[in-house]
Amino acid sequence: MTRDVTPGFATDALERALGIYTPSLSEAPLAEYLGSLCRDIGFSNVRTDGVGNLIAEKGSGSPRILLCGHMDVVPGKVRVRREGDMLYGRGASDAKAPLLAMLFAAATAEEGGGSVVFVGAVDEEGSATGVKNLVKGEKTDYAVFGEPSGTGRVTIAYKGRLAINLRVRTGGGAHASAPWLSGNAIEESVAIAAAIKGRLEAGQESRSKGMMRTATMTGVRGGTSHNVIPGECETTFDIRIPVGGSCKETEQEVSEIVGSMSSGEGIEAFYSILDETEPFEAPHDSALVRAFTLAVMGATGSRPALVRKTGTGDMNVLGNRWGIPVVTYGPGDPHEAHTADEKVSIREYLLGIEVLKGAIRHIVRLHRR
Repeated sequence: MTRDVTPGFATDALERALGIYTPSLSEAPLAEYLGSLCRDIGFSNVRTDGVGNLIAEKGSGSPRILLCGHMDVVPGKVRVRREGDMLYGRGASDAKAPLLAMLFAAATAEEGGGSVVFVGAVDEEGSATGVKNLVKGEKTDYAVFGEPSGTGRVTIAYKGRLAINLRVRTGGGAHASAPWLSGNAIEESVAIAAAIKGRLEAGQESRSKGMMRTATMTGVRGGTSHNVIPGECETTFDIRIPVGGSCKETEQEVSEIVGSMSSGEGIEAFYSILDETEPFEAPHDSALVRAFTLAVMGATGSRPALVRKTGTGDMNVLGNRWGIPVVTYGPGDPHEAHTADEKVSIREYLLGIEVLKGAIRHIVRLHRR
């Protein structure tokens, strides 16, 4: 016999999950709690994989739908408490409310009414260990990732990301009182950085800021003393690539700039790739996007906003690897994520469960037409 999921039960479960502190790669206690919860409400084949992802299944038949949220949080505890409609705790918004909303929505799947695979992933806030292992397994027909979007917004696209490490050497250095004796690795790095930014961000006047390709210098390390000209400098760049672009073509432009300025200035410059994630956008006419549109309208009475995010998410990794429609959705205010007093509206959390329930029903119906 399985337990009924009432609004009170769902809220108590989220509060208990918030009480389990889960910084990245310390998610095992929460996985154990959620696994027990899954068994109580009728899931089958409840297990953890080799990296610690919790996986549970409900329903049967086609289509197969993945609902994946992450169990980890950023460091820093927040006292768990209820104040009126608000529930406080680290991860309340990012992303335990979306995670638990997915779990309780998935619990409504019935035999023969489509298969739902629920995943509580590890290390999303770190190195994405969980999703990188997940994509090695059996693919589904559709996937939804749980992040706080607000109940009236569905994220259909994320930018890609190319992280670059640039090293410049000028052959030694000299006393700062005689700068003509040596090239300055920091100054040369700044010049290359300006050239990369200028090239990659040019010709985008017609685009909104959120849809632009951006190149941001995020770290500089060079110099050994206040009075010595630096002979070596290391710089990191975070490059965000909108849908329609690619990491490959962006890297080619970086390569041309670095090669040209290295030979032209008589310096040694080379780069390496730290991270490479292609942009991703779900097809607007897919059953998945249509299903969420109908589900949000049914639960709220309003048509949802389809959002393209400027960041990069797990849906990029899985969507490009599996070649399936993927969206990101969940209750919660994204601006609450990582804050000192993170919170979520209980009313919105419960509404998010209803939207996700409706989305599952509509996905199955539209897939079978």
